[in-house]
Amino acid sequence: MHYLYLALAIASEVAATTALKTTEGFTRLWPSVVVVLGYSAAFYFLSLCLQRLAVGIAYAIWAGAGIVLIALLGFVVHGQRLDPAAVVGMGLIVAGVAVINLWSGAQLH
Repeated sequence: MHYLYLALAIASEVAATTALKTTEGFTRLWPSVVVVLGYSAAFYFLSLCLQRLAVGIAYAIWAGAGIVLIALLGFVVHGQRLDPAAVVGMGLIVAGVAVINLWSGAQLH
């Protein structure tokens, strides 16, 4: 269940961060509502997963997945380009998250 909470935290944070660009400095109501609710949900679900997962591991997965997903959504939704260095860097982040999940014994506490 803790990984479900982590996935919900990641999805909420990605939705909020993606909507942040469209708030235009919090001058547009509905994107601003999505940001506030998304970040609130993200921290709530992150707190639930931290009842079982080690904080450093959970945060590494949360941040890594968030970086990659937000960059991909920036490309798809906002037309932001990713250069080869960005793609390589995100690949290294994914590899790091995979190493943590596959071989680290520090995941649970």
